Amino acid sequence: MKLIFVSGKYQGKTINETFENIIKARAAAYKLWQQGYAVICPHMNSAFMDGESMGATCQMFYDGDIEILGRCDAIYMLKDWKESTGARAEYQQAIELRLEVLFE
Repeated sequence: MKLIFVSGKYQGKTINETFENIIKARAAAYKLWQQGYAVICPHMNSAFMDGESMGATCQMFYDGDIEILGRCDAIYMLKDWKESTGARAEYQQAIELRLEVLFE
């Protein structure tokens, strides 16, 4: 079973936009599970864990996601991935690691 990482826009201009981005990523993850992949969906892994009360920074999550990506076989780029600094960095890392890249 291949391990695949879902990559796309997380942060929105509003909390509702962020929620919608999480739901889009979740739907993609669900579809990929149905196709036989083992799926890492960072949107769900750290949903709404950002903010001062958490004590974690965005950079901590970016660094962690890159670490997780390095253990995957493939990356799945959501349609909006180019709008996200984090997703663009994940894409570049996937290319450097020679991972299989799939697009929504």
